Amino acid sequence: MHRTEHLLATAWSGKPRPKGDKGQVLSSLVAVVAVVAVVGGLLVLFGTRGHDSTADEPKGSSSPKPSAKPSGGPSTIVASVPPRKPTTAPTTAPTTVPTTAPPKTVPTEPTQPPATKPTTIPTAARPAAEIYNNTPRKGFAEQVAGRARQSGWTVSGVDNWHGKIVETTVYYPPGMVQAANQLARDLGIGRTKPALDNMKKDRLTVILTSDYTG
Repeated sequence: MHRTEHLLATAWSGKPRPKGDKGQVLSSLVAVVAVVAVVGGLLVLFGTRGHDSTADEPKGSSSPKPSAKPSGGPSTIVASVPPRKPTTAPTTAPTTVPTTAPPKTVPTEPTQPPATKPTTIPTAARPAAEIYNNTPRKGFAEQVAGRARQSGWTVSGVDNWHGKIVETTVYYPPGMVQAANQLARDLGIGRTKPALDNMKKDRLTVILTSDYTG
């Protein structure tokens, strides 16, 4: 070390060096230059590390990256938007519940007693009957008399009747109403009346008008 300092002092002083030491002096200078270069390199290395530009930046911050260059054509940005739900709920046909109509109430008719079968008068107990024609039809009284005989009646006489009779009728004297009703049923006549004053009181009288069809 003292030798190196001596060589440096001799080189810097500008004094002539002995020729015999020329080789030694050159090697010493090379060594000095190498040391100076190493020291300078170290200084430069440590000096630049102490002033690293990225060390002064706050942690967590990063320099903004330049945005990508827009393309020449129109850009289409497809946003991932979820499909919109329809604002109105789909209309559904209302469920129609079939209504059961209440059972119709049939009014009950008052119970009527069963119709009694008309009393049939025996042939021997039946009174005689006279039949009169009050229509323009000839032989009409005789025609109906034959029907009465077939039903078991005794016809005592047939003739024409002159007078105004409203409807074909079986006339009966007192006490013969049941016999009159039976004769009317047998001949299909719908009207019975008490006998008139000019009629016989021991028999039934039938007067035929134009309404009778048999």
